[in-house]
Amino acid sequence: MSPKLVPYALLIPGLIVIGALLLYPLFQMVVMSFQKVGLKQIRPKNPLPAEWNDFENYTTVLQSDLFWTSLRNTVVFALVTGALTLVVGTLVGLLLNRLGRAMSTVVVVGIMAAWAVPPTSQAIIWKWLFDADSGIINWSLNLLPDWLSSLVFGRANWSGQPWLNEPLTIYMVLVMAVLWASFPFVAVSVLAGLKSIPSELYEAAKVDGSTGIGTFRKITFPLLKPVFSVLIVLQIIWDFKVFTQLFLIAGGTNMPREAFNLSLWSYIEAFSPPPDMGLGSAIAVVLTVVLLLITFVYVRQIVKAEDVR
Repeated sequence: MSPKLVPYALLIPGLIVIGALLLYPLFQMVVMSFQKVGLKQIRPKNPLPAEWNDFENYTTVLQSDLFWTSLRNTVVFALVTGALTLVVGTLVGLLLNRLGRAMSTVVVVGIMAAWAVPPTSQAIIWKWLFDADSGIINWSLNLLPDWLSSLVFGRANWSGQPWLNEPLTIYMVLVMAVLWASFPFVAVSVLAGLKSIPSELYEAAKVDGSTGIGTFRKITFPLLKPVFSVLIVLQIIWDFKVFTQLFLIAGGTNMPREAFNLSLWSYIEAFSPPPDMGLGSAIAVVLTVVLLLITFVYVRQIVKAEDVR
């Protein structure tokens, strides 16, 4: 074999794995989105062939009121959570850069432990914290003086407060749960970027009388733009497809329909009786297309900005 072909040959096993685990399921999802796939098609004995229904599934999705509700919930959640994650992660990364080596190591290990917690465990933890009857949040709020609680929150008794029954409070808890698990990755990434910036630049800025905010705006942020660009793309992808935390926090299939996002709606249609995997696949394809469009527009803006520079 020619030496020039060796690198490509080494890529073949990885491409086979990617094709088997990612590309083939994606292809099957797209095919099913044009079919009617229900109980008769997935039963163990004598399954019937899937029926082609062209664009009927997509028409049903786009004409449903749930589509616009789920799309709104998906986009707003991704924007709010992504912005908060980047801000909190950046602030923690700046703090870590100022700490000594020993203390920085302790903090990094602590926050990365939260990042390593599986999504299922994250959801269970936060659902317990906000439980109406035995949650720590209601218990802690009841410890406040009545006058202070009434002044700040408009109520004094928090016993039995159902945080997980309404869409707004469900997403409030979801934002906190995802933020808690997501900001450590941003913090460590920002810390790694900060370590690559020459200290001489900060010393020169200090001599020129630059303040902390001014130094960040003129030196830190411009030099960390490539890091932030990658982090924003990753956050968009991760936050758009949040499913496990929402499913468990909101009570699974019994949750209010107004709290659906596109991922959860796709799951409900595909697997709740009577299952309609064709419709669920169509919703998943729409989610994928929306995510790709948003990512494409953002990456295109980054490339244009780089070309201008």
